[in-house]
Amino acid sequence: MAQEFISINPATEEENARIPVWDDDKLDTALRYAGYAQRDWAQQTPLETRCELLRNVAELLRVKKRELAELATREMGKRIGEAEAEVEKCAWVCDFYADQAPAMLADEVVETEATRSLVVYQPLGVILAVMPWNFPYWQVFRAAAPALVAGNGVVLKHASNVPLCALAIEGLFKEAGFPEDLFQSLMITSAQVERAICHPDVRGVTLTGSEPAGRAVASIAGRELKKTVLELGGSDPFVILPDADLDEVVPMALKARFINMGQSCIAAKRFLVDKTMHDEFVARFKVAIEDYFVPGDPMDPATTLGPMARRDLMEELHNQVIRAQDYGATVETGGQTLDRPGAYYAPTLLTNVTTSNPAFQEELFGPVATVTTYTEPSHALGLANATRFGLGGSVWTTDIATGEAIARGMQCGCAFVNDMVRSDPRLPFGGIKDSGYGRELSVYGIREFVNIKTLWIK
Repeated sequence: MAQEFISINPATEEENARIPVWDDDKLDTALRYAGYAQRDWAQQTPLETRCELLRNVAELLRVKKRELAELATREMGKRIGEAEAEVEKCAWVCDFYADQAPAMLADEVVETEATRSLVVYQPLGVILAVMPWNFPYWQVFRAAAPALVAGNGVVLKHASNVPLCALAIEGLFKEAGFPEDLFQSLMITSAQVERAICHPDVRGVTLTGSEPAGRAVASIAGRELKKTVLELGGSDPFVILPDADLDEVVPMALKARFINMGQSCIAAKRFLVDKTMHDEFVARFKVAIEDYFVPGDPMDPATTLGPMARRDLMEELHNQVIRAQDYGATVETGGQTLDRPGAYYAPTLLTNVTTSNPAFQEELFGPVATVTTYTEPSHALGLANATRFGLGGSVWTTDIATGEAIARGMQCGCAFVNDMVRSDPRLPFGGIKDSGYGRELSVYGIREFVNIKTLWIK
């Protein structure tokens, strides 16, 4: 029997669709045609035209916002309001690069003894994007928009549980007027990714996903001498200094941890709290969690608690919570699956989480928050950095100078003072340590997959 991707609604566990998996011959053909399309795109389509087509995509995203949002909700359980916001953010990144690409890709004159010496930015070829399910549109667009406008082609290997979102994205680029085959959603398995990386027309790989997936892709791409950008897991600290205003901090802690049902690499995961305010913070955070979250249909705008993306992910998270208790953690609220259809997990608050607890060291990819106490700001910074991950972090204080000093000391790719970690097209995004390398977004993102080329003219 032919292999299929099965799209399942995690709120009802009903089947949405089945999509046949491509065989290797079909994959090879798709990549070959992507190469043809990319070369024509780079050589014959002016940058101004590329920008206009990207604006067309932004317009379509806004026109089809509800339709696309409902599709994401059906495939991975995202609450409808969050899904609509995700689509809108994709339109923003398309508009951003349509506006900014000409300046970002403009030749740079460097004064030397040559008659003219320049730095120019030229596309690499076809970029393979290996993307996750948690933000099925945003993760794709933040990589594809700069790559395409720079003159590259993009082929997408999306997560196996969101094939309909993958096909919808391909449809958007076609409807917007992009050349046939320039952007393609590859219906392939993880086992076929190596074949795609090794194809001669694929010149770079961008991956957002798990640490094991990143290591595997980087190993293959390194052997093939192909550029990679990796955005992997995170265990972001949320440092609360003793002078912080809990009236402001607690609502933001709720949002920062439980956005997208906690299924975000940059969600706050480790709440580091001064011992003098620990009890008050925990009491208030617990009440906020219990008062806010009510399970329901993620299509209903009034729903505050939707499902996780898959039942197996929910079960894995629950096992992590059990293991955390084995190491001494206390469940203040939650800590169990919900007795209802779908992959619903109770928002959970764990206290007494020490550095030796797996919950402090692992990424908890779901609605579970951990609390660890510290004694002084230097101790808090040490705890913030006591992780193999280095994606984001935040610090909360009324003393801005101290907050900035701690943020500067955080070993991560993006640190925020008095705001939750987020991605923004205007700023570079990415991590260090086991959270990966390279940058997406801003001028740094568009220059990851171009040939930064010297021209010397005398």
